[in-house]
Amino acid sequence: MTYDYLHEERVLILDFGSQYTQLIARRVRESHVYCEIHPFNMDMESIKAFRPKGIILSGGPSSVHEQGAPFSDPAIFELGVPVLGICYGMQLMARQLGGSVERADRREYGPATIDIDVPDELFRDIEREGVRVWMSHGDRILELPAGFSILARSDNSPAAAMGNSERRLYGVQFHPEVVHTPCGKDILDNFLFRTCRCRATWTMKSFVESAVASIREQVGDDQVICALSGGVDSSVVAVLLHNAIGSRLHCIFVNNGLLRKGEAESVQRVFRDHFSINLIYADASDLFLERLKDVTDPERKRKIIGNLFVELFEREAGRLESVKYLAQGTLYPDVIESVSFKGPSATIKTHHNVGGLPERMNLKLIEPLRELFKDEVRMLGRELGLPERIIMRHPFPGPGLAIRTIGAVTPESLEILRDADRIILEEIEASGWYDHVWQAFAVLLPIRSVGVMGDERTYDQVVAVRAVESVDAMTADWARLPYEVLQRISNRIINEVKGVNRVVYDISSKPPGTIEWE
Repeated sequence: MTYDYLHEERVLILDFGSQYTQLIARRVRESHVYCEIHPFNMDMESIKAFRPKGIILSGGPSSVHEQGAPFSDPAIFELGVPVLGICYGMQLMARQLGGSVERADRREYGPATIDIDVPDELFRDIEREGVRVWMSHGDRILELPAGFSILARSDNSPAAAMGNSERRLYGVQFHPEVVHTPCGKDILDNFLFRTCRCRATWTMKSFVESAVASIREQVGDDQVICALSGGVDSSVVAVLLHNAIGSRLHCIFVNNGLLRKGEAESVQRVFRDHFSINLIYADASDLFLERLKDVTDPERKRKIIGNLFVELFEREAGRLESVKYLAQGTLYPDVIESVSFKGPSATIKTHHNVGGLPERMNLKLIEPLRELFKDEVRMLGRELGLPERIIMRHPFPGPGLAIRTIGAVTPESLEILRDADRIILEEIEASGWYDHVWQAFAVLLPIRSVGVMGDERTYDQVVAVRAVESVDAMTADWARLPYEVLQRISNRIINEVKGVNRVVYDISSKPPGTIEWE
């Protein structure tokens, strides 16, 4: 789907495989300038059709001297469009414009300081000496291309930044997009607003206006179905589509019996009663538990739940007439994962949240969030008037509590998990920690331990508490919750949840562990 707003202010980021490429895009978006990431070998016709106000060349793990190193079309430097090369992007720019790059005697990884020689517009209003930056490179510029000047240097990099102000071409050897470069946002803003002359027009209000108009144009008079889970992504999709096409949207909410306490009722109350959305509620709790009976392997659990969900969704959708579209909450990281540079070439694939449904049901996809990062989806939710408890809701896995029950799933184990989960969330919210952790939840372990409760010995179950801090779930670290919060959680679970006599806290990071246990 292409939105009208994309034709106004657009920055193109060419990806050379850097671990920070998404971070570049996030920084540009945070300055209210729209940008997209595309593979380094994007052809010139597509680049011209994109009509960028500026181009950013990302870093990458390769050396320009390696055989098969990623090279973009050097014609990008002749477009008359400002270009900023970051790390590998700077070395590539130097190499393709006639300069030379050599292996550095000493590689430079981590914190460094640079001194700015020429306060060109890229470094406007930034301190001249001892500027802290983050380096990550093994090559350095030996000879600048014709027409370029050294703008900054470090002890190990005679050309820590270079520029040709007449052609509006710049390169920096460090990474301005990471938080370890404190002035990095200012440098990127200088490039966006001074060099590219962009305007800060990328806002959620403008997104809603353009997205609603585009959805109406695409859908026409047809009907749309949407799988609603109650999570932030599907909730924002549902309300956005409802704003665009009203009663021609049909949301299907399948209660698999693996939800948190009171969640099924909450979803119906918010979307049917508050937003007046057409909501089809399918309670299949018993059927899911029947299919999961005695199943202990986590992958089998996932497949059973996924296949049954598709089966039920297909059945409910089949009862509607004239449905031609399926709405999904695909986000920009999913799209980037499909086109990012992973090796000698870029691989493009289609990302489907509801696997197989569009093909099986002959439906066309609507993915109105495919240009947004998660934090932008939350901002969009606020713009649309969604309750804060949905906007800031912690991620919840599709298989639900089935993969937080280690072993067979039973009504009894689910009841224990729901009660323990409720206590954890209540205490984390009360302590002010809810918005500071990525996820917090309970895991029911397949072991029993001896305990003493009152004057009796017990042999009951063990609950593990998991709370992690993360930005995007790619990596995560265990949350350092205060001891008093953990104490209250433990005391309440043992006292209030029948069948539990021991609580443990998971202090594993990702990697090597995962956020979920299964």
